[in-house]
Amino acid sequence: MRILIFNGSPRLGGNTDLLVQAALKGIDRALNRVEYFRLNDMDIKPCQNCGGCTETRVCVVKDKMQQIYPAIRKADRIILASPIYFSGLSAQTKIMIDRCQPFWCEKYIHNMPIEGSVHRKGLLILVGGMKRQIGADSCGATATAFFRSVSVEEHRTLAYLGVDKSAGIKEHPAAIQEVFEAAKNLSTR
Repeated sequence: MRILIFNGSPRLGGNTDLLVQAALKGIDRALNRVEYFRLNDMDIKPCQNCGGCTETRVCVVKDKMQQIYPAIRKADRIILASPIYFSGLSAQTKIMIDRCQPFWCEKYIHNMPIEGSVHRKGLLILVGGMKRQIGADSCGATATAFFRSVSVEEHRTLAYLGVDKSAGIKEHPAAIQEVFEAAKNLSTR
């Protein structure tokens, strides 16, 4: 199986990064091919809403998204991880999602879901300092739109709230294990 992981955190060793590392440990590399993108390290420009992809289904902006587009097409499973900032996904995560407009056009305008995308599944991993559920819900709505646009019809969400301290997720009793198990289950089904 091909598993695609997006780490939308700007901070190495932070809460989101630690959860992504737990997910990576849960995936059997002998049985699965993993592609990992640390979005903060990639030069990805924002969507210009130019309409260039509406007819062609190809983004006219040439940057590091050119590595991501084929990875999304080939993926059987997609893991999307982001910190929650101001009740939303990180800018790094959102910029990548916005640049997936060609997939939206392909699926909803041209009625052409990603070829071979039957039974694709996803996992959304969120962590943030705010204790109120609204942040996770807002992120979840955006992530759901992304997943559906790239023909992931089913995904699970793991959200950890009230974790504000750097690496504070280590103090959350079950988070690391839950993410490990969720990635393990995702990669074996």
